[in-house]
Amino acid sequence: MKKLKVKTPDWVPDAVFYQIFPDRFARSGRVNDLVNLEPWDSPPTCHGFKGGDLWGVLERLDYLQELGINAIYFCPIFQSAANHRYHTHDYYRVDPLLGGNEALRALLDAAHARGMRIVLDGVFNHASRGFFQFNHILENGPASPYVDWFIIKDYPLRAYSRKKPPEYACWWGRRELPEFNTHNPAVRDFIFAVARHWIEFGVDGWRLDVPADIDDDEFWREFRRIVKGANPQAYIVGEIWEEGQRWLQGDQFDAVMNYVWSRAVLGFTLGRKLPKKLRPGDFEIEPLNASQFAAEIERLLALHPAAVTYAQLNLLDSHDTARFLTMARGETSRLKLAMLLQMTFPGAPCIYYGDEIGMQGGPDPDCRGAFPWDEAKWDQSLLDYVRRLVSLRHELAPLRRGDLVTLHVGRKQNVFVFARRHQGESVLVAINCDERDFERWLLAGKTGWPDGVHLNDRLGGASATVRDGKIMGLRLPPLSGAVLTPATS
Repeated sequence: MKKLKVKTPDWVPDAVFYQIFPDRFARSGRVNDLVNLEPWDSPPTCHGFKGGDLWGVLERLDYLQELGINAIYFCPIFQSAANHRYHTHDYYRVDPLLGGNEALRALLDAAHARGMRIVLDGVFNHASRGFFQFNHILENGPASPYVDWFIIKDYPLRAYSRKKPPEYACWWGRRELPEFNTHNPAVRDFIFAVARHWIEFGVDGWRLDVPADIDDDEFWREFRRIVKGANPQAYIVGEIWEEGQRWLQGDQFDAVMNYVWSRAVLGFTLGRKLPKKLRPGDFEIEPLNASQFAAEIERLLALHPAAVTYAQLNLLDSHDTARFLTMARGETSRLKLAMLLQMTFPGAPCIYYGDEIGMQGGPDPDCRGAFPWDEAKWDQSLLDYVRRLVSLRHELAPLRRGDLVTLHVGRKQNVFVFARRHQGESVLVAINCDERDFERWLLAGKTGWPDGVHLNDRLGGASATVRDGKIMGLRLPPLSGAVLTPATS
């Protein structure tokens, strides 16, 4: 079989994503017919609505642009009876509570004018009890023309009963989430038409919800053909919690949500402080020393073709996990280290809304709190640090496009030092996850820097000099990092 040439969107390695849970980011006041909303600053609940909308996001584009964001990934925005909107009622209608199709149109136009891209969440494994074709079956039973849109086992359907097992296939046995019968050509055509419609509307890609649950490679190959036919630069990223080689051969997805990488970063930056009860997903996360972390990084970098590696969505947390700062027991220094790794690693970093100002939250629904727009509640030092990191990523091409070579792995200390290299330019990144000072020389050969080069830390006070083929004078305080580049004068 001829091996496919892997092609991913040209813009993704240069992207810094921001993930937004629409109900919780910003209220605009333009969707003003709502009367039963939770107080904005009250703890989030499973069923309550806080009234965030797309107009509110549009009004906050200045904030996102100042942060350095140039791509937004939205959790679902289509009409739904759930605050998270993974229970889709109408795939062609943006939820009126979010401002409807009009708000998405205005947001897309405004974002694109700023050079920002928009990626939507595609929930194509399951619909909801309110989805028209499923509701038609509820009303008409086996006489409905849509019975083959779902996998029905028995009649009548008791969509709201919890006394007996469900009479139809549903996601994880949850009656509110009937699974599509994607073997039905009508269903496939419907999903592909939805995917094409919104790309033609102007969105820049799809994040695919639980795509492994549609266990059909040809389905996803056709999905890709449809999406890329509408826009060859559209981004397709799958919610895959494990290694994603099956889907990343060049004929299905461009990338996956890089939870494998995020678990490695959690293990290294939190170490033995990682609380077991807040571990994300169903995956065990073990503490990693520097040697173990470096080995895992080398393994991950070798998993995929370079085009895939540089398109991976590198996240620290999400709407499906506890927030990083909560897992770190409030230690901002460890969040800074993790974000430093995130912004200097191959792939597209994705910030979960509010992490940059110090938002905390345990597992769902606690991780889905409302963004506090009162700046007095922000960690301004953290926000400034994140802005500098994002700015450095945009400024320094090696951090976006360069290869990664390891320069030092601590044996007695949890220190990892690497270089990113691109077209003759090198950037040194040093991470000290230890609670002791780090100071030593490093071999300079892999950086290409000649003797006499003086290096400045773009984040703080560290410095170093290249002498006799060695990088001399590098010193890092406990739980700190540095990004060093040659001095310009």
